[in-house]
Amino acid sequence: MVSATTSDDESLEKTSSTDVISGDEDLLTEILLLLPVKPLIRFKSVSKRWLSLISHPHFSRRHACRNPTSFSGIFLRKTPGLVDTEFEFVSLDGNLSMAPFRSLNFVPDPAGIKILQSCNGLLCCCSSRRIGTTRNYYIYNPCTNQYLRLPPPNGGLCTTIFGITLAFDPSKSPYYSVVCVRSTASSIYCHQIEIYSSETGLWRLSGQPFTAPFDMVFDNGVFWNGAVHWISPTGNSLYFNVDEERIGTMPALPFLEGWGKRRFRYFGESCGHLHLIEIYGSRTTQFKVFELEKDYSRWFVKYHVDLDAITAAFPEMIRLYLDPCDFNYYAFFVLFLIREENDEESSLVLHIPGKVICYKFKDKTFKKVYDLAPSRTDTKGSLLFGWLDAYQYTETLSCV
Repeated sequence: MVSATTSDDESLEKTSSTDVISGDEDLLTEILLLLPVKPLIRFKSVSKRWLSLISHPHFSRRHACRNPTSFSGIFLRKTPGLVDTEFEFVSLDGNLSMAPFRSLNFVPDPAGIKILQSCNGLLCCCSSRRIGTTRNYYIYNPCTNQYLRLPPPNGGLCTTIFGITLAFDPSKSPYYSVVCVRSTASSIYCHQIEIYSSETGLWRLSGQPFTAPFDMVFDNGVFWNGAVHWISPTGNSLYFNVDEERIGTMPALPFLEGWGKRRFRYFGESCGHLHLIEIYGSRTTQFKVFELEKDYSRWFVKYHVDLDAITAAFPEMIRLYLDPCDFNYYAFFVLFLIREENDEESSLVLHIPGKVICYKFKDKTFKKVYDLAPSRTDTKGSLLFGWLDAYQYTETLSCV
């Protein structure tokens, strides 16, 4: 009898605790804010009340502030030339769960769908090819499987779109902007910016038309420090401050001997830092990683990289049929630079033939993190992906 009474008392105590939590919305919210994204998505099915609470933009913003976005993995575009693009998923957090997707089929687009950019958990996507004169653009959350088809920009059919870039910081606002750079109706050499706001659901013109270097890479913009950044291999690189709607010029990199043989290998953001990798001359396994000051005053050398130990461990990186002075003698691409709060853990993710490697800046150690599935078109020493084919995956509750 005593044990039965004790069991009943424990049951009543648990029921009472559950009632207290479920009856106090503030307490329930504080508990839910401590949980990762995936359990929260499952908990939406508990009740309509939980669904409403977890789906509210205010909750997703508070969750983003308490749980800074973590780099979970990378999507690698396997078939960039095909309409039905497939992706390889590389997990970087030690979680061997299923990939969020292998192909983008969240909406039946007859032209197929490709990723343009990843920004703090949301993907900016578009039709793989035009149907007639139009192309659809989408914002997609792969974690919640929610998407929005963007209305077309106001430029109409008489203008050319050079680039579409998502600008989203969930720690500051639940809303995002999309920055479109297009030609003007009067000249393809004159550029105009339009901004889409998820808060209003509308596009609007921003500022006056402007000119830019002919090789400005508008279709690979990077969002950092409240601005979209575009790089030019030969001229001035530009940025557009989204809140101030102001165009600025990024400083030039320090002059280095052999600049005529420079090559861009990476341009991206991580953990609130903007990085650029250029490789000079033929010694491509040793290079510097530059970081931009937040006040745009200068680029400075953040890391020194030496991949000689990796080439010794993986001799398939060496293309013996080429001259050692050839820029492509060593087969590797930089996929991502991952900054951590503890900078000693910061790393470089590399693609070498058949593998993905993680290289630590601090102690220059490395490890294989993924074996790539062979392609029918593979040849010895071939590389399937570059940094323009890699998109980060970050779990987020953010609405689209």
